[in-house]
Amino acid sequence: MKQPRMKYGVAALAAVSMLVTAATLYASGGEANGGGIPAAKWWDLLYRVLNFAALVILLVYFLRKPLANALGARRESIRAQLEELEAKKAEAERVYRECEAKLAGLDAEAKNILAEAVRQGEAEREKILADAERAAGDMKRQAEMAVTHELAVAKSKLKAEIAEQAALVAEELIKKNLRPADQQAMVASYLDRVGGIQ
Repeated sequence: MKQPRMKYGVAALAAVSMLVTAATLYASGGEANGGGIPAAKWWDLLYRVLNFAALVILLVYFLRKPLANALGARRESIRAQLEELEAKKAEAERVYRECEAKLAGLDAEAKNILAEAVRQGEAEREKILADAERAAGDMKRQAEMAVTHELAVAKSKLKAEIAEQAALVAEELIKKNLRPADQQAMVASYLDRVGGIQ
């Protein structure tokens, strides 16, 4: 690092010396030409340039280390920030790749979940249909049994009503058509049967 600084110092010093030499030569030749810039102005310019050069040299001499340190610290700070940014970029790329992998996995998982839900829905539908068919069969059997029972009860009532009506009709017919001689013959027949049984 010292060599570049030395090169800059030597180059600045050479430039100032060339400027001073050129100004001196021009100033000395100006009086001989007659109408140019007066020598006093050239000497004034030379003093100003020398003062400026001295100021620059003093500033460079005294501010070189603090400026170099400040610039070095700034350079190190920028380098550290760049390294930190590179690390963050690498971490962000890693997280991005992980997220992409998770998304791809989520797509597959979502498809699996959807397929499982469809399969369970189909199984549930089949179960519901089977339960409905079983319930319909049970209801049909119960209805048939209820109809059979009601039919048997209705037949039984109808037979009882018919028998009762027939007995009433027969009694009425007997009452109308039975003569006293027929009644005596029936009583005698009944008594003969009862007597024969004993």
